[in-house]
Amino acid sequence: MAELERLVTQMEEGELPLEASVAAYQRGSELVKYCAAQLDKVENQVKVLEGDMLKPFAADGAADNEDDE
Repeated sequence: MAELERLVTQMEEGELPLEASVAAYQRGSELVKYCAAQLDKVENQVKVLEGDMLKPFAADGAADNEDDE
């Protein structure tokens, strides 16, 4: 993620030569795919650990209140 953030910052500054911008874009694309794969892997591990009984996250804590009733 840190490398991806650095690439985005460099590209947004617009000071990279064209060749470097293309290389940065390609590397960024690879990093996005890698990060997405890692997130999928972790999500699958959590599903296994939770027995596929994941509950949706409620920002206001409503899900927690339902368990108390």
